[in-house]
Amino acid sequence: MTTRTSKTPATKPRLLFFQSGSSGRCRRVEGFLAQVLQRRSNHDTFELVRVDADAHAELVERFKIETIPTLVVVAGKRAQAWLPNPQGCRDIERFLAPWLR
Repeated sequence: MTTRTSKTPATKPRLLFFQSGSSGRCRRVEGFLAQVLQRRSNHDTFELVRVDADAHAELVERFKIETIPTLVVVAGKRAQAWLPNPQGCRDIERFLAPWLR
């Protein structure tokens, strides 16, 4: 029996960032998210997927997104956690802590 110790593309969780290009709040949250993921080399922890909520209403409905911006972690083909309207780096770090190194 072999055990995988490193994250491979098949096991890497997806981080969905539901946003709108016309929102200043979304742009600020994207900056906070970039800071969190770059700390301690966490930029490879997730497959980051930006979802334009205006263009992908079906995904907004499927993931039950009620506010923009919202972060969703999808691991093991299931949504594991949601963070609506992140307030800053600390908020995002606490939310992502189970997956960060």
